[in-house]
Amino acid sequence: MTALAAEPFLPLLALLAVLVRESLWLTGLLVAANALDDLAIDALAPFAHLAARLAPRPPPPASPGRFAILVPAWDEAAVIGPMLRATLARLDHPDYRIFVGVYPNDPATAEAVAAVAREDARVTAVVTSRPGPTTKADCLNHLWRAADDESRTSGRPFRAVVLHDAEDMVDPQELAVLDRALARADMVQLPVVPLVDPGEFLVSGHYLDEFASAHARDLVVRTLLRAPVPSAGVGTAIAMHALRRLEGPARAPFDAASLTEDYELGHRLHRLGFRAVLVRERAAGRLVAVRSYFPATLPAAVRQKARWLRGIALAGWDRLGWSGGPAARWMLLRDRKTIATAVLALATYAALGAALLWQGLALLLGLPAGAIPGVTDDPALAPLLAVLALVLAWRLLLRALFAWRVAGPVQAMLAIPRAPVGNLVNALAALRAFRLYAEEVRSGRGRPWEKTAHRFPEAAAALGEARG
Repeated sequence: MTALAAEPFLPLLALLAVLVRESLWLTGLLVAANALDDLAIDALAPFAHLAARLAPRPPPPASPGRFAILVPAWDEAAVIGPMLRATLARLDHPDYRIFVGVYPNDPATAEAVAAVAREDARVTAVVTSRPGPTTKADCLNHLWRAADDESRTSGRPFRAVVLHDAEDMVDPQELAVLDRALARADMVQLPVVPLVDPGEFLVSGHYLDEFASAHARDLVVRTLLRAPVPSAGVGTAIAMHALRRLEGPARAPFDAASLTEDYELGHRLHRLGFRAVLVRERAAGRLVAVRSYFPATLPAAVRQKARWLRGIALAGWDRLGWSGGPAARWMLLRDRKTIATAVLALATYAALGAALLWQGLALLLGLPAGAIPGVTDDPALAPLLAVLALVLAWRLLLRALFAWRVAGPVQAMLAIPRAPVGNLVNALAALRAFRLYAEEVRSGRGRPWEKTAHRFPEAAAALGEARG
């Protein structure tokens, strides 16, 4: 097309160039602000790991502590039996009991638990007082009361409770590591390593990338700063004396009105002066961690992450406020900005898409396609975009390195193309979280347990997928 023929389209191109310039400026500045926050964590992470390595390792306790493992189970008949049998066969610790919460209107799960309990007296089924689904926290409160009653009746107190889900693969050395760590903390969190579904490696794999980063970077920095360390809801040990400070007259230390009771638990304990730490230890060449499958389809992942975002970034804002010291407030800000940065990622993609559209139209109209007026020749915008490109490359490199540490080189290479998939999941989850939270505020009613379908790894070889 000749320049003369393209003349009628020049106003459209000029308008598009303005939109591209303004959208790149807006998203670029927001991304830069977010990048500074992340780079501060990057800078502190090496010191956090060094401090963890230099810290004296607590000696093994004189006698092994007694643990109560709490497993809430609603509609988990397909996985709870294999999970319990695998845990009982694999866990290397002399003194523990497993309390499994079941509902009176879920007979299939109740029978699966009862079958294992008949085989091994270390398993106890606890039937809730109300039909399900209630909330996970409500089920945990029933389990807490059952464990506390058992310890009082037997005269053998538990040192701590350990939280797990019905699909978790428990590491053999988990309780030994937690037993030592509880000598210096009141709550101990182990890393979580999501297993990658080979058939759905993009969606399921992005969980691996995010947890690998969070549990090798963010949470170790929180431990260094003595900021609140949120529980992941699995692989978490909480000392009995700490939970008793939270239980109140109803004997309910877990807030049944919360969507993310595990996250809030870390903050509530911190505000009472208790210390929480993330512990990374290796045994037999692997990272001692909790492994399980996460959602492998886009709709399931969006539903799960929408619940997390709703509970942490929206409802959690109302429930927890902004109290605490500078480190605690910084971490609250980091947690709550995730819902905004998820939407920002979509806006950034839209801005980049508009720039590509301009280039495509210019090429179609026979105009020079090498520059967008007001963008590539902007003395400030062009350097900003170049710096952001370097920051993006740095983030992708770290993402790949963290994935390599827990799952090897193949998952490290896949971590880079999974980044936009993760951004899409998070953005859709943020939009769903906003909608559901608005409905809850308008109606004044919360939502019951919104669980996802779970599966349990058949092969114990899955333990070897994490290298530490």
